[in-house]
Amino acid sequence: MADQRLRPDERIRRHAEYQAIYENGRRAHGRLMTLFVLPTPRDVSRLGIAATRKLGSAARRNRAKRLVREVFRRNKPDRGHDIVVVPRPEMLAARFGDIETDYCTTLKRRLRR
Repeated sequence: MADQRLRPDERIRRHAEYQAIYENGRRAHGRLMTLFVLPTPRDVSRLGIAATRKLGSAARRNRAKRLVREVFRRNKPDRGHDIVVVPRPEMLAARFGDIETDYCTTLKRRLRR
């Protein structure tokens, strides 16, 4: 079985990297989240999550981050892209299948352009 964990090289960690993606990346709005996507020359796609206090308590923000990480892990883009996901409060009430569908359709819409 292939390694399915989210490796450290698949994570966006530095504030400067987030800022570069916000400034140079393309935005795509979904029903449950907003994606910022920036193509990169890397062989691997990376994920960043911006779960702000608008989502609610720390427990609610952490749940949103866990959901987003799992969706990314299951649906990694083939080529190198930096993706920052900004979850909306509606995500916490949605079923996992709906979150996954929203992520995939929003990302495909953004990558087609």
